[in-house]
Amino acid sequence: MRLRFNEAKATQAASRLLQLRGGRMSYLKLVKLLYLVDREALLRWGRPVTTDRHVSMPKGPVVSQIYELIVGGSPPGIQTYWHDYISAPENFEVSLCRDPGDDELSPAEESLLSEVFAEHGGKNRWELVRFTHDLPEWQDPNGSSIPISYSDILRAANRSEAEIAFVESEIESLAVVQALVGRG
Repeated sequence: MRLRFNEAKATQAASRLLQLRGGRMSYLKLVKLLYLVDREALLRWGRPVTTDRHVSMPKGPVVSQIYELIVGGSPPGIQTYWHDYISAPENFEVSLCRDPGDDELSPAEESLLSEVFAEHGGKNRWELVRFTHDLPEWQDPNGSSIPISYSDILRAANRSEAEIAFVESEIESLAVVQALVGRG
């Protein structure tokens, strides 16, 4: 069982990065930065920030549902939470339309977003592609995509099998709680 995608939290995380960049950035850079945030959160705390799924794509690992929100747009006649706050791409960039707030993000998550931006925000999208190609969990999907599991990321960071099992158990428990609350 996986964590349910929290579009509001993912939107707020993306919004924070966009604010740090002046309100606009390449969507490729945005999905790379969000992947790096999730990766670091998983390594530090045993859970990602965005709750998105991760995949290896030709240009490196990305947060897949956020990528689909950007390039796929809203279904006809349906406005998603994401699209209420973040523009459709124009010239391969997205913009912050208005601030969604930060009530879904913890202070530690906000700090991590700032930290990842400070470390990688000065890189252009192609530098981030090269950087993420060097991450050990990335596999060349030969024009397609390959899922990246939490355990793939943890193994790539040399976590023990016991640590990986613990993190997976914790995430499974969170997913069960999400499912129960979602039925409420």
